[in-house]
Amino acid sequence: MLLKLKSKLIEFSSDDKFSDVFRGSVWTIVARVTAVLFGVISSVIIARVYGAEILGVVATVNSFLLLVSAIACMGTNTAILRLIPEQITKQSPSSAYGIYKKTLVLVLLASLLVGAIFYFSSGFIANKILSKPHMVFFVAIASVFLVFKTLERVNTSTIRGLFLIRTFAIMQLLPQGINLLALIFLTVLFSDPNIPIYTFLGGIAVTAFLGCIFVVRKFNRSADPEGKTKTIAVSNLLKTSLPMLASTLMTLIIGQTGILLLGIYQSDAEVGYYSVAVKLATLTALVLNSVNSMVGPKFAELYHLDQLNDLFYVAKKSAKIIFWTTSPLLLILLCLGKPILEYGYGFEFGIAYWSLFMLTIAQFLHTCSGATGLFMNMTGHQKQFGLIMIISAIVNLALGFILIPRFGINGAAISGMSGLMGWNIITLIYIKKKYKHTTAYIPFMGLKLIGER
Repeated sequence: MLLKLKSKLIEFSSDDKFSDVFRGSVWTIVARVTAVLFGVISSVIIARVYGAEILGVVATVNSFLLLVSAIACMGTNTAILRLIPEQITKQSPSSAYGIYKKTLVLVLLASLLVGAIFYFSSGFIANKILSKPHMVFFVAIASVFLVFKTLERVNTSTIRGLFLIRTFAIMQLLPQGINLLALIFLTVLFSDPNIPIYTFLGGIAVTAFLGCIFVVRKFNRSADPEGKTKTIAVSNLLKTSLPMLASTLMTLIIGQTGILLLGIYQSDAEVGYYSVAVKLATLTALVLNSVNSMVGPKFAELYHLDQLNDLFYVAKKSAKIIFWTTSPLLLILLCLGKPILEYGYGFEFGIAYWSLFMLTIAQFLHTCSGATGLFMNMTGHQKQFGLIMIISAIVNLALGFILIPRFGINGAAISGMSGLMGWNIITLIYIKKKYKHTTAYIPFMGLKLIGER
């Protein structure tokens, strides 16, 4: 068994078409596993020390920041992942740096404007939408930290586009690592019940600041004064990014609808139970997200070089890694999910098992599908993907409004499962019809790698 594993590792690392993606994925997987471990430890501490209610508040603030920062980024964090490799390939690093700076200014202005709107609307959001007056302060402070969240997203995507593997790994670790250290330190010294919210937001702010330093240092080192430069107008940048905003925003809506609607219709404790189920279920997407972090720039590069066979070869090979590394975790969560919830977080969290079960099944299909959404965005099909995501998000929201008031966390899981599975299936069908190939890897259905002997 060990010899077979060793031979597979040698095969992936020596594959000229895939070796850079594989090495980058290994670094990213290690970083993400560590980050997830930090996150799980943090959530256990919060659940045990501060209670399910505070865990629910943290989850609501996180969902709020994810959705609002996506609006403020306007899809530029996804667009820059495609534009930077394209500019470096066709123009020069200086040209790519110009796009980064223009994007940064645009996002900073947008985040300040959007943050101000939500800050002054915090009372309305907490009282009228969430029906939780105690959330006014948390919505307001999250609005202040919006600028840091958008900076974090843009810098992380830029680092991915520059293929800075180790730096990207560090960016994955920083928010959760800082959060955990600060949480332990402040919990020992103080008794403020809001400490988990402060440490969560602090981790975002520090990561955003360090991300700017990493990116600027890299561009300064690789600056080529004599290199070709191409200025992209803001209108053209937005023309590329806004369709990507639609897909990003709809993905977040599908992923966060359950938490946000539970925050409206149910107690903070219910939100806390469901957030733990989501956190554990998305462990199965850990490898997918890690591989996608490295494969995105590769997709853009191969597509713009018109090397479609190599493009699908990389897509399928990455999907193969994803499938075999996530399958064991899937089985563990399906079989041992209830004791993990009860003994890890507290007996009352066992109520979230069936939500965990449904979400895990949906995540498994997501991992089998490969990098479908990233493939669409990196190959110029962002408008089609945006439409697919809009339709899926509408279905997801409709199911959420119907099921969550009646079935609580299980209704949230059903709507989340339907949305995630729906857009993956539709996107796979579109790619198959368009290119006669697929990004998915399901060996038991005979889907084999292109070029594999």
